[in-house]
Amino acid sequence: MILTKRFFLFFIILLFTFQKSFSENTDLYKKIDLFGEVLEKISKEYVDEVDQSKSMDSAINGLLQSLDPYSAYMTPESFEGMQTETSGEFGGLGIEVGMEAGVVKVISPIDNTPASKAGLKAGDYIVKINNTQVQGKTLMQAVDLMRGPVGSSIEITVRRRGVKKALIFNITREVIQVQSVKSELIDNNIGYIRLTSFNENSSEQIKDKINELNKKKDLKGYILDLRNNPGGLLSQAIKISDFFLENGEIVSTRSRQASENRKWFAKKGDLTNGKTLIILINYGSASASEIVAGALKDHKRAIILGENSYGKGSVQSIIPLKNRGAIRLTIAKYYLPSGKSISEVGVTPDIEVAEGSDDFKFNSETDNQLNFAIKLFNG
Repeated sequence: MILTKRFFLFFIILLFTFQKSFSENTDLYKKIDLFGEVLEKISKEYVDEVDQSKSMDSAINGLLQSLDPYSAYMTPESFEGMQTETSGEFGGLGIEVGMEAGVVKVISPIDNTPASKAGLKAGDYIVKINNTQVQGKTLMQAVDLMRGPVGSSIEITVRRRGVKKALIFNITREVIQVQSVKSELIDNNIGYIRLTSFNENSSEQIKDKINELNKKKDLKGYILDLRNNPGGLLSQAIKISDFFLENGEIVSTRSRQASENRKWFAKKGDLTNGKTLIILINYGSASASEIVAGALKDHKRAIILGENSYGKGSVQSIIPLKNRGAIRLTIAKYYLPSGKSISEVGVTPDIEVAEGSDDFKFNSETDNQLNFAIKLFNG
């Protein structure tokens, strides 16, 4: 009797699960039919003739961008272009861009590139490229508009927080060669290291600079400048964080896939022997920059100075498709040792200091943040 009741209960649960699954699938099929109907209506009745292939590309991209600002569809042409650019030398403007509320937003201009020299800033909204309105276009479409032959010019119109009128920049495309690490000895006793991106060689270059500066007997400490650094390789963020830590968690990722749930820890050995460390960040500090700043802040290993960072705390994977295109899909989120997510929040500085200049030159009189950091060392 008990066995019969259990079997009956199992049958009811199985039936309910099947009905729920059937209902969900039926709703999905109805939506697919509806999409086909809308596409047919557009094809027959829209005022202008529509390329259905491009419409489908837009629909796919719209689906991905409804998830978050960083997921996107790449056509075969866009995917090929992206693979060319990741080689480390390419023709372009030198800006990292993303989407926010359907508008193309500058995450960060890269140092000494046409974009940074022209005066583009992190947080600028690109509203027009040459004579083409950008609003309503996908991120990849906007990126395609910005591409062009080296030496050719482009006019970019942006909206900036706190500025009433639109700003127009005329920029000449150049071959972009990213040199990620620069260093200087300030006042003969402060090691200044500027990191502009996290590429394959960044950690080795940082290590070399630290070892070189460590030879200075009267060295008080270090300033690590991560302003306008849009990020890069997670592996490099972990290695660079590890240089300043003796132990403890650096970062973790959480995902729906168990294989993507990971934690990374520091190994014993602080390369700077516990010397004072000040990290400079601003709104253009994103992704890997936020991992380094956030981890060292949580471990109370560094003083974070500047402005709140960008808030890009997610992991994207490039997934190739059958048509030789690809999708960039967010597969996980970063979490700091404190358990807090960086995503859409960023890292808050311990000492908030507004920018005075975007030049980021050693000892620049107009660089409020750098000068404030130097004053902290000098009491």
